[in-house]
Amino acid sequence: MSTNPFLSGQEELYGTSRRLARRTGALHGAKIQGRPVPEVISELPDPERARATVVDVGCGRGSTTAHLAQRWNPVLLAGIDLSHALLVDARRRLPQQARARFLRADFHALPLAEASVDVVVAAFCLYHAPQPQRVIAEFARCLRPGGQAVLVTKSADSYRELDELVTAAGLDPHATRRPSLYETFHSGNVEHITTHHLAVRKTVNHQHVFHFRDAAHAARYLTTTPKYDLAADEQAITTALHPLVGQSGVTATSRVTYVLAERR
Repeated sequence: MSTNPFLSGQEELYGTSRRLARRTGALHGAKIQGRPVPEVISELPDPERARATVVDVGCGRGSTTAHLAQRWNPVLLAGIDLSHALLVDARRRLPQQARARFLRADFHALPLAEASVDVVVAAFCLYHAPQPQRVIAEFARCLRPGGQAVLVTKSADSYRELDELVTAAGLDPHATRRPSLYETFHSGNVEHITTHHLAVRKTVNHQHVFHFRDAAHAARYLTTTPKYDLAADEQAITTALHPLVGQSGVTATSRVTYVLAERR
């Protein structure tokens, strides 16, 4: 059984922004239920803190960063990611007048002074850490007393329906037995891990539903997902899926969990 690709091979996944852009594009095009994540994030912290010093850790291509810049207009907004390619995209998303800067850094060692940040946002990134509690300890170090963190993750069984589809189509016979991409930090353990270093103030769970309209749409997403061992190209995958998916498509679900936590 292969190792979890979210815990290794980061250069392959995020050395360029193309793969992530194709994956998120296919997923967003399939979404039929669930509020936009940046919108929910922006409603959780104390408004006064959100207008001060904000750090978006694991900012990726900057969609959440751009939303927070517009919604909160903080005094200082920093986007941090380990991928240079994703940071280039993130910079392009923000208007030139935005008070924002972008830093390339590992979230285990943030280039931030102790007790210097009012709000930390970390959406869909902590499951890239073998020990996410170490990252949360770093958040606690950087937060001012009473400072807040918004942590966002998914359920461990997210998109299970696609695992079953890939297995049934014979594309990856081990798909349903592969480890969850979110195994280290998911909806079921997020509160427990967070409370080691921060006080959990609020937890919100939203169900997201995705409908891939046909075999080609599903194949577009599957070819960008690192979980599976897919030897075929996108056209061959589409052909293999068509007898199972037909013109009715396939529906998949994911629970998205938001935790608002505070430095004690």
